[in-house]
Parts: sequence; C-alpha cells; structure tokens
Amino acid sequence: MRFEILGPTSVLDEDGAPVALGGPRVRALLTLLALNAGRVVDAGRLVDDLYGPHPPDGVANALQSQVSRLRRALGRDLVEFHPAGYRLVADPHDVDARRFELLALDGRRALVAGDAGRAAALLGEALELWRGAPLADAPHAVSAAAGLEELRLAAVEDRLQADLELGRHRDLVAELRRLTAAHPLRERLRAQLMRALYGSGRQAEALAVYDEARRLLDRELGIEPGAELAAVHLAVLRADPSLTPPITVPTAVPTAVPSPAPSPAPTSTPTSAPASAPVQPRGTQSLPEPVGPAVSPGGGLKQGLRAQLTSFVGRAEELAQVGARLRDSRLVTLIGPGGAGKTRLAQEAAAQEPGDVCFVPLAHVAGAAGVPGAVLVALDIRDALLPAPQRAAVGPVTRLLTALAERDLLLVLDNCEHLVGAVAELADALLASCPGLRVLTTSREALGITGESILPVSPLRLPPPEPDDPLEYAAVRLFADRAAAVRPGFAVDADHAADVVRICRALDGLPLAIELAAARLRTLSVADVAARLDDRFRLLTRGSRTALPRHQTLRAVVAWSWDLLDDAEQRLAARLSVFVGGATPEAAERVCGLPEEVLFSLAEKSLVEYVGGRYRMLDTIRAFCAERLAESGETAAIRDAHTAYYLDLVLTADPLLRTADQLTWLARLDQESDDLEAAVRWTTASGQPETGLRLLAHSACYWWMRGHRGVIAGLAAALLARIGDAGPAGMEEEYVMCLLVTAWTGVADDVVRERLAEVHELLPITHLPERVEFLMMMRSMFTGPPGDVEEIYHELQAHTEGLPPWQRALSYSGAGFVLQILGRIEESLASFRHALAAFRAIGERWGAVLVLSGLGELASREGDYAASYALSDEGLTLARELGARAEMAEALCRRGDALLGMGEPLGGRADFEEAAELARRVGSMDMLAWAHLGMAEVALVGGERDAALSLLAQARAECPDDWFSTEDIRNRIDEALGRAVSER
Repeated sequence: MRFEILGPTSVLDEDGAPVALGGPRVRALLTLLALNAGRVVDAGRLVDDLYGPHPPDGVANALQSQVSRLRRALGRDLVEFHPAGYRLVADPHDVDARRFELLALDGRRALVAGDAGRAAALLGEALELWRGAPLADAPHAVSAAAGLEELRLAAVEDRLQADLELGRHRDLVAELRRLTAAHPLRERLRAQLMRALYGSGRQAEALAVYDEARRLLDRELGIEPGAELAAVHLAVLRADPSLTPPITVPTAVPTAVPSPAPSPAPTSTPTSAPASAPVQPRGTQSLPEPVGPAVSPGGGLKQGLRAQLTSFVGRAEELAQVGARLRDSRLVTLIGPGGAGKTRLAQEAAAQEPGDVCFVPLAHVAGAAGVPGAVLVALDIRDALLPAPQRAAVGPVTRLLTALAERDLLLVLDNCEHLVGAVAELADALLASCPGLRVLTTSREALGITGESILPVSPLRLPPPEPDDPLEYAAVRLFADRAAAVRPGFAVDADHAADVVRICRALDGLPLAIELAAARLRTLSVADVAARLDDRFRLLTRGSRTALPRHQTLRAVVAWSWDLLDDAEQRLAARLSVFVGGATPEAAERVCGLPEEVLFSLAEKSLVEYVGGRYRMLDTIRAFCAERLAESGETAAIRDAHTAYYLDLVLTADPLLRTADQLTWLARLDQESDDLEAAVRWTTASGQPETGLRLLAHSACYWWMRGHRGVIAGLAAALLARIGDAGPAGMEEEYVMCLLVTAWTGVADDVVRERLAEVHELLPITHLPERVEFLMMMRSMFTGPPGDVEEIYHELQAHTEGLPPWQRALSYSGAGFVLQILGRIEESLASFRHALAAFRAIGERWGAVLVLSGLGELASREGDYAASYALSDEGLTLARELGARAEMAEALCRRGDALLGMGEPLGGRADFEEAAELARRVGSMDMLAWAHLGMAEVALVGGERDAALSLLAQARAECPDDWFSTEDIRNRIDEALGRAVSER
C-alpha cells in the first residue's frame, strides 16, 4: 500500500485504487501513524494529536476504538499493538512524506556536488508529491505539520538555487517576489531574489532588496544581515561574474527515483558550504566567505566538545547505531539509567560528525526558562546591538530560530531529564523552522514529541559468573582500563578474575559504578572491593572532583533520578524493590497497589527496564529503592503481598506442570524463580511457617524438574529449623514434602536420616496425596517401598484405576519398577509401556522421560544395548525439550552405559563427561556419581586402573547413601572397585 499525507490523507492499494478509510478520527489516526511508519508511536502522543487539549472521558477506550476501525479498513496485521503504543507496519518509503524527504535530500546532495540539472529534476519531483496542506486530516498535529512545511520551503529554496545555477534568472523573479513577501525574514530567499534580479540586468533593484532586508532585520530583530546575504550584496557591488553563470543544458535524470531506498551517504565530506548556502557551478569563482572560527580536523566547527582524558571502552556498536540514527532522523534521544554512559556516548558520536556540532550541557540549568539561553551561550550568540528604546526586545527562542534557520548543525542537548518539557518545546520549535538542524539529546526520559527516534543506552555487556575469557566482555574491559590508571600494571589475571567479574555483575555493568569501583583500588584490593559491595553506596563515594556532583558518588547518581519522580512514582519504585527478578504489570499492580500506568512511567524515566515482557530494576537502583521502602515502614506489608501473589501463582501452576501445558508453565516459573525463592525466605524470616510450607511444597515439582537442588534444600532446612520439631496440624503432606526436599543435597547426615525415617511415621505407605500430588513421586524416590515388595505391588494395583491421570500414569511406572525388583521382567515391561502411553496421552514429557529410563535399564539388563541406546536417546531428546538438565544427565549416563555395552568406550566417555558437567551445574549428586562411575568403567576398559580407582573413589563420595533410587549406583561402584583392585 501507498500512504499519502501531504494533503488530505489517502491510501492506495497495490493496484493504485483508493482504500476507504472511514471518519475523520480514523483518518487522523492513520495520518499520525503513517508519519512514523515502521516505528512505535506512544499512545499519549496519539491522544494529544488526535484530540488536542480537551480529550474525551475514557480517552484510552476511545483511542482503542479508532484503532479497531483502522484495522478493519487496512487489515489487522498492518496496525500492531506494543506496550508503549501502536505501529503502522509499512515501509517508510511507501509514505509520500518520507519519499519527499528522500528526494529532497538527494536533490540537495546533487546541488552540493555541482550537478544543478539533476538537483532541479529531483527537487521538482519531490515538490510534485505535495497535494495540499500537510497532515490536513490531523489538525492537532501542528508541530509536525509545521516541520513538513519548513522542509518543503527548504526544498523550494534548493530548487530555486538549482534553477539559478542553470541560468534561469528571468523565470524566477516573479516566484521569488511572492516568496519573499510571504517569508520576509528568510535571508536565503532574499539572496536568491538578488541573484535573479542581477542576472536579469536589474542591479539597482537587487541592491534595493538588500537595503529593505537590512532595515527589516534591524527593526524586527536588532541584527545585521547574515553572512550569505552580505556576501551576495558584496558580489553585486563588485559585479562578480559568478552571479551570472553560463546557461547550461540540464543533466537528464529519470522522472522518478528508481528505488525508494535513500541514496548512500557520500564517501567523503564536501569541503564546500552547507547545502543551504549558495552553490557555485564548477569552474566559476566563489563568492567571498565570511571569516569564522577554525574548524576541527573532521571538517566542521565543534563548539562545547571537550577532549577526553580516558579511553572509550565497549560502545562501538552503540556508537555506530547513533550515527545511523542521526542519518535517518533529525531528532535522536539517548535514554537510560543514571551512570549508563549516555553523555560520553553522545560526545563520541558528536566528535565523529563531519559537520558543525554544538554541545550544550544542561545539568546546571535550574529552570525551563534557562534552556534557550544555555543554547545561545553554547553557540556563542551575543546581541549584535544594544536594544534601542523604540525596538521591542527579541526573545531567546526567536534569536535561535533566526540564527539556525539556514545552518547545517548537530545540536547536542545533554542531561535533559529535569527539563524534559522545556527541551521538548525548544527542540520541536527549532526542528520545525530549521531544516538543516539535527538534535541529539541525552536524558533518563524521552522527550515524547513526534519524529523522535529513541535509542536506549543499556549497561555494558556482562560476563556470566564463570566466563572462559572475562576480557571478552565490555564491563570487565572498562574495569581493567580504569584500574590500570590508578594501579599501574593492573591486569585481569587468574588471581582476581573472579572478583572482577563479581564486581561488574554486582554493579549491573553501569560504567559510572564500575569506574567508581576501579578508583577504590588506590586503597583497597580487588577482593576487598568485591567483599564490600553489599554496602555499595558507602563504598563507591570517591568520583572525579571535576564531575557533576550527582556523578561523584553512586548514591547521588540514583538519588538524582529518584528526586525527579512524583509521589506515586516514588511509592511504586520503593514497593517494586521487593521483586528480585522483575515483575509483570499485573504482578506489580497487585503487589504494589498502584495502577500499571505508574509502572510505565517509571520505565519511561529509566528507573525500570522492560525486558522480555517484565519490568525490572538494576540491582543498584533496587538497593536504593529498598532503603526508601524501609524508611516508609511498608516493608513487611509489601513483602506479605508479594508472598501472597506467589503462593497463588504456584497453586495455579503446580498441577499444570504435569499436563500438556508444562512447557508454558515451566517457562513462566523460570521467570519467577528468583521471586519464589525470595518469598520462601521471607516466610521463614517473618515467622509464617504455614505459608512457607505451602509455597515450598507446591514449588517442589518445578524446582525438581529444573534441577534446583542445593539452594532449595537449604531453603527447606531453614524453614524446618524455624518450625521446630513438629509440623503444623493438618499440613502433613506439605511438611513431609519439606522433609524430603532437605535430602536433595545428597548429603546423608544424621539429621537427614532422621527426617527420612520420620516420613514413614507421618504418612502410611498407602497414603495417596490429596493436595501435593508430586509427593507421590518424591516419597518413592527417597524412601523406596518398605516391607514386603509384593504387598506394595498389590496395593498399587488396587488403587491405580481410581487415581487422577498423572498419578495413575506414575502408578503404572512404579509398578514397572516393583515388578523389575521381583524379577517379573515381561510384566515390568508391559507396565512401563502402559505408563509411557498414559504419560503421552496427557502430554507429560517429564514422566515419559522417567519411563524411558526404566525401559532403557530393562533393555540393558537383558543385554539389548542397541534398544537401550535408542530408548535413552529418545529420553534425552525429550529432556532437552524440557530443559531438564538432571534428566538430560541421567539419559546421557544411560546412553553411555549402552555404548560401553556395544563396545564403543570413546562414545560412552563423551556422554559421561557431558553428563558430569550437567549434573555439576544443577547439583545432582546421584547423576554426578553415575557419570564418574561410567568414566571409571571406560578407564578400566582402556587399562587405566589408577585413573579408574580415583574416579570410583570420587563417585562413592558423591553418591547419596540413603536414597532408595541410588542403591543400584552404589552397588555398581562397589563391584567396579572390586574389579579394579583385583586387576591391579
């Protein structure tokens, strides 16, 4: 589709036929989205430009209604919803406004290159796209429309300049008379009229135009004519031959641009005047140029940019992105949290610009009224004349508009967050009236005006806890660079790499925080700095004396952002600190008691970041906000609300983990895992044992499937210590699950043995769980079938058919294991197959992996190693699909055993080594012992008895003694030890 907004809004389909759009609001909405085609438009901006200063009640619903109507007209896929607003899914080049900009830009480039004929043709084609007033169907989008009008007028000026270069002086006089009358303060039009008159043999009239312009500028603004107009005046007085170039035949160009893509940027920067200045044909004498300040080696004047004292580390990709955005957009805003490095990135980007740059620091500007004045000072613009009594004072914005109207300049406005409204108004006014101007701003909050391109500046890339090469990560490289400056010879080596990684991770990769930490190496060791990060705000207090006060300490960095929040935002920020792993809008609203719009506002102000559907705080910001929460006295109440939310979540999720929806719910709980742990810790610390038991019992299935063994066992042990010798009445199932979870570490001490023995006393073997379904699995695994195995089998058979689907499938599997113990192999095989079919019927992969392991063991015992390999491989595939690393390790061990039986020890070793690594990561001691047992058996096959004995000793130390499920591994270790000793 093609979208036309340079006049009444219209849409043409692929055949060029108009598309019916509907009423005025729908047309206005389309106009605003098309103006930003391919980019998300903030819903607040849409409301402002749709309804103006008096939006209707229920404006959010009204906007959604218009979006629905527009989707019906264009197709649902063309209008996308995003958390921040809406996006028209269209190539920007299919919008006439964007195509106009590209054609006008190509025309200006041709003009700069001296190809006036091509420039005239391209600019003429660009101007033919206009069918009337721009954005005519969006009457409230005044600023955006004014900006387009200004671009059109600049294109007209460029086209007139090209025509003058082609010798068309006489044809242009009447048009230029009309334009100067309509725009009396535009000096370029006056200069062009003077050239047209002089080229038509009317020198006196040309000089009269200059005199009129001089008097008007003095009367209205109190300034003298600019350099361009003065230069043309001088050239007329001198009868400079360059004013009447020879008439040339225009260069033939296509009537349409062959491709809608923008022309490539020139490979080198022209050394001539900016595109808005008069362009001389090649081979002619140039007009005298006014004397100006010296330019930088890059070819442009750099005002306000300081030479840097430190290297620029880790931002090459972001630097390239800023350059690309500045080529595509006239307003780019770098947003991010305090200390992320926005100012330095802007400075580096500005230094790379080939043209003029002015850097304006706004940190010291106290109020909105001071913003235009700060820009005037940075540009070194002073009053040319003292104001006369009869002359009205000229405001700073008017002076800026006059000074920048025909100048190509990148204006960098730094540290705008405390002046967002004033900066937005000024940037909007300047961009609308100064077509050669581009603006780059840095802020913790976007300006929120039409046409703004927002580029988030994230913290530096962080290493994992145990990286192979820490220096591959920008955060570590920055620390190393700054540390070497205060401690010569410092390098990230094996002695302190772990501490450096810990420091960078604890400080979220924030460049300012990392620099403050590196500075402490003047008086502390790396290990000391890492150890003191729990009190980071006290530790990181010695920044550069010449830095802004809010950049001299870590606390001041965050406090500056905090002080810019309103009361509701501060309350939510403080309460949100109870979330460890971030929150969804629904969770934040329920726990914190404030509407989600406040959360979105925090995201816009860079207090929280939006990642993967969740809103999270950097740890440094979270620590600061937690202090504010404690000061408010709300900590206990908000943590209780947080715990209640997660209890409801696990009560919903737990049964669904054992259904066809388990992948969805595993992924959901993966996002919430850190907060689940935090909730359990809070119940222990605050003395809420019943809530803690319920949380832990209904999270056990998730934690077991994900292999979170050691940490969770510690949580369970701490909770039991708080409860005492007996569990709460009526919570036997939850209490027993907690007892079993303490055994997950695989460490069989007297306390664990007593707890496992207590399980049999609390719940009889015939007990079928009513609330904690996964208890059925955990109990049999850790305590096994006590007493008469045959009796247990008959008990299983008697109750199986009346059980819920998952328990029934698990009973079939349990029967298979019992029959295997009894030596009834064919019946065991049939029971396992029955279980596998039952698990598959409910879509439960984890149970299927369990059964496939049992079938693989049976096949191995019968000597059918090929079948065992195939079954183990199938189980491994399912375990990988689940992301269940402990089960992956088990399948690899089973497959490794099969490979050994098939006479392929090298393949077996590879499987055992991978299994050992997986088991080590999740703390699965039984699988780690099995993997080392397998590696020992491979060593025995290869005649490496000493290596085998070492591995077997390691496996025996790792293997849990009191788990029923590890009895076979213990027996195999003992048997292999006997073989190894006898062979020695």
